[in-house]
Amino acid sequence: MMIYVKSTDGVKIATYDLNPKGNETVFLVHGWPLSHKMYEYQEQLLVNRGYRVVEIDLRGFGASDVPADGYNYDRMAEDIYNVVCALKLKSFVLVGFSMGGAIVLRYMRRFHGYGVKKLILLAAAAPSWTQRPGFPYGLSREYVNGLIEQAASDRPQLAHTFSHEQLFASPQSEAVKDWFEDISLSASGIGTVSAAVALRDEDGRQDLAFVKVPTVIIHGAKDVVVSSELARAQHAGIAGSRLCTLADSGHGIVYDELCRFNQVFLEALR
Repeated sequence: MMIYVKSTDGVKIATYDLNPKGNETVFLVHGWPLSHKMYEYQEQLLVNRGYRVVEIDLRGFGASDVPADGYNYDRMAEDIYNVVCALKLKSFVLVGFSMGGAIVLRYMRRFHGYGVKKLILLAAAAPSWTQRPGFPYGLSREYVNGLIEQAASDRPQLAHTFSHEQLFASPQSEAVKDWFEDISLSASGIGTVSAAVALRDEDGRQDLAFVKVPTVIIHGAKDVVVSSELARAQHAGIAGSRLCTLADSGHGIVYDELCRFNQVFLEALR
């Protein structure tokens, strides 16, 4: 079931509620420049085990509205909060992939983890995706500026390079790579560029200390988009967190070692 939840600034957020009568709720947040469709091979897995699965398309992505602004982490975390309130979610597991991981961490800070009983970070682009004084672990600002320029001038090539060259470390079919490319192209140009600017500029180092729930960090050892140093920084900054590394996975961790990931993911949920 897909519904629209109106955020506090009037933007309609596409919200997907699978198995609403499930025993436990898992809230999945996608990354840049994808949509909820990236979780296709987790949806059935979770529903078959009795979970309620809630997903969104972040503003500017998938079927959600495309506003001119509001692509900062505070605003997108508030979009999540509006969905949580609209669906009256309580005691759920919050999951964020890549940029979505940084946004769910901001949710934990801004809304004091409202309703969240466990946090799962998947190849999270946090606490800072780019290098900055005192934090040399992210990508260079110059490199990300190049991505932003390409998103603004040749977004199809950006989507192709991302899906065919940067997502996977294990062998995948061309059809799967094409599928991720299609999901990337379903994003708006405005959302793709503006969210990339947020990825460059947002500093979430203070967010980590606000996580007060059990947290599992799942990361691919061969990830070239989000470095292992970032995963270790998350682990060090979130008290009591557990870091699980998949040896043959790249950034597209939900699919690269699909069976292994799903096994680890289910264990993290339990």
